[in-house]
Amino acid sequence: MAAEHNLILDLTTVLGASALGGYLANRLRQPVLLGYLISGLIVGPFGFKLLSDVPRIQSLASIGVAFLLFALGVEFSLAELKRVKNIAIQGSLLQIGLTTTFVALLTILLGWAEGITQGIFLGAVLSLSSTAVVLKTLAERGETNTLHGQVMLAILIAQDLALGLMLAILPALNQPESIGLALGSALLKVLVFLAAAIAFGKWIVPSLISNVAATESTELFILTVIALCLGVAIVTAKLGLSIEMGAFVAGLMVSEIDYADHALAKVLPLRDTFACLFFASIGMLIDPGVLIQNLGLILALVILVMLGKAMIILPIILKFGYSLKTAIITSLGINQIGEFSFVLALAGLELKLISERNYLLLLGTTAITLVLTPMWLNISPHLASRLIQMPFFTQYLQQFAEPKILSIPESISGHVVVAGYGRVGQVLVKILQNQGYLVLVIENSEAAIQRLRMQQIPYIFGDADSELVLEKIHLETAKALAIALPDPASSRLLLQRALAIAPELDIIARSHHNSEIDLLTQMGAKEVVQPEFEAALELGAHLLATLGEPVNQIRTVISNIRTDRYRSIRPEQ
Repeated sequence: MAAEHNLILDLTTVLGASALGGYLANRLRQPVLLGYLISGLIVGPFGFKLLSDVPRIQSLASIGVAFLLFALGVEFSLAELKRVKNIAIQGSLLQIGLTTTFVALLTILLGWAEGITQGIFLGAVLSLSSTAVVLKTLAERGETNTLHGQVMLAILIAQDLALGLMLAILPALNQPESIGLALGSALLKVLVFLAAAIAFGKWIVPSLISNVAATESTELFILTVIALCLGVAIVTAKLGLSIEMGAFVAGLMVSEIDYADHALAKVLPLRDTFACLFFASIGMLIDPGVLIQNLGLILALVILVMLGKAMIILPIILKFGYSLKTAIITSLGINQIGEFSFVLALAGLELKLISERNYLLLLGTTAITLVLTPMWLNISPHLASRLIQMPFFTQYLQQFAEPKILSIPESISGHVVVAGYGRVGQVLVKILQNQGYLVLVIENSEAAIQRLRMQQIPYIFGDADSELVLEKIHLETAKALAIALPDPASSRLLLQRALAIAPELDIIARSHHNSEIDLLTQMGAKEVVQPEFEAALELGAHLLATLGEPVNQIRTVISNIRTDRYRSIRPEQ
């Protein structure tokens, strides 16, 4: 009984410390997982030794890894991957391959790896980036739908998918004397398991989940989803593969059924709770003494890793025809070491593919790169703009900034330029075409360009805020410019540069945040539209009409709000 009480006390200690650490990290605008790591360090055997049964906590933490990868599998979307499939598949393979190769060669030359096997393992660990931190930062900045956001997402999804294969073949790396046979055996097991999983997911899982959902019992539904996740994970473990890969495949099975979102919603609290245990358990393995003694080396590794990965990623993005701006932001956005590298590194430690000292150095390096990621994403647009303007780079960089795809009539005038062909841009273009206006679209998404080409709408492929792009769209003869870009920074830069070319041009801009309404107006936009406010105004107009208010009075109320630039309904006012 005392042992059970000790376990409850240990769990309470870890979860309480993690909650406090995560809260402090959030308030300091740092990734919450950094707070979990530090909390684990403080309560663990190298800290204040507040836990009596660390191995038991670490065993429970493995459930967190399973739920992490299960949720990743449920959220995985082939539709998202298809949007930028070339860079997702070919680009990510190049990035993982080149990173692994360079790291393997470097670590062997410097004596950090004992042979090619350990070098390959270290390269695989460093090739992964942080999906959680990058996407959280992009979401906070409103950049998930920008071109660089899509490219980052594509590479991150491909990396997460590659993690499953890495975990599957990891045991084979521990058999250097018969590496070929071991890899072949591992790949055969993977193929057999995937074939069985596809059949199971196609003919059994949908019926099973559907029947359980029909009972309308939340408890049964949750228990079934958990049993499926952990059950498939145990099967893969028995096959000599990894629990993590099994959990990911179980998530993929569920992702194809109608109840995927419901299942994910039920698993997320469990995932977050046990994932917190996992990251805290990682922190328990960190020896502060080792980190302090090797602080200079760790800082050097941080610089080497972040600059090295950025230099590998940058030419890959450029090779696929993206602009320098997109390449710089992307390369600085995913040049950290990811949270799933912890999973891979811990598995490697158990298989003796990495020494304990190197493992601790890797933990410290990873934590620092995660902290620096939001800062890199913040400065990368400014850095890209500075590089483009440097005379030394101008001639070389012009080949990347020059729009490669355009379909513009030789003599075009009296047209309306629409920057951005997302959901807002598409509706805007349709309205203008229905009224007989000539429209020219600026877009930097390959999928959008294909739609424009099929609809025979004049377009130019490139960043809308690029001066080289603006030179080709004949702003001086245009009737108006509508800015419907998903990136606030690009919107502001486009507005500034467009007015420099055509000061009298009528410009309508979309605002992403309330604070931008006045800023864009002061910069010269004739009209600034805030989509959320416009939706609220339409709902309000219909509601007032339902309540019997006169139509003229309703129009006056709505018109006054728009004329006053939404001041009377802004929350901050």
